Amino acid sequence: MHFILDNILLGIGLAMDAFSVSLANGLNEPHMQKKKMLKIAATFGAFQFVMPMIGWICVHTIVQLFSSFQVMVPWIGFILLMYIGGGMLKEGFSKKEETDAEKEVSSGKLLVQGLATSIDALSVGFTIASYGIGSALFASTLIGIVTFAICAVGVQLGKKFGLRLADKATIFGGFLLIAIGLKILLSSIL
Repeated sequence: MHFILDNILLGIGLAMDAFSVSLANGLNEPHMQKKKMLKIAATFGAFQFVMPMIGWICVHTIVQLFSSFQVMVPWIGFILLMYIGGGMLKEGFSKKEETDAEKEVSSGKLLVQGLATSIDALSVGFTIASYGIGSALFASTLIGIVTFAICAVGVQLGKKFGLRLADKATIFGGFLLIAIGLKILLSSIL
């Protein structure tokens, strides 16, 4: 029971960045269909499942190579989120009126968001390195499920408030992503 609770709490902690991005996606696209909402939550959940497993595999196979790469992990997340958030700010401050199709979260953008918000989960592979393969898979599955649920709520909340704040949603979402990127970077430096 302790194992399950620990990994659920780990999943909650890891899902907070993805929750914020899901919220921003819902704000940016207030008329989003349920299928797309599930796709967003599933993408973040899948990344949060895969990244700890990649970290676990790295610990068990290429530890020396990965330990030198670990310093770059927060920088990669920071750069990706700054790029996405900067694009949203540029979009939000431009005078050009966008169509709903231009505001939509594309599959490519969603994959970049998934990578950017889950890159810190790569280091969880070190945390679960002492687990056997079965336990590591179970822990990663719990993390992915928790992330999926939290992100589904985030998109729904974003949609709800996005209808009320549609004209400012892109700007708010951009600032939110930049703030997450800064938090990832600063927490690794301090």
